[in-house]
Amino acid sequence: MPALVAIRFNADLKTKYEQLIKAWKAPKQAITAVMRKLIILANALLKKGRNWQPRVA
Repeated sequence: MPALVAIRFNADLKTKYEQLIKAWKAPKQAITAVMRKLIILANALLKKGRNWQPRVA
């Protein structure tokens, strides 16, 4: 499941997941929110014809 990998390795999505858990959301509900965020991101990148570029710390 891509959302679980994103939560584990993407700092921004991990932060979002942790915020949702702290806000008393169920874990499945928080994972679904991360999935939705990934879909929105992918659609935006495809629409603009851009490639994903990770943030460099």
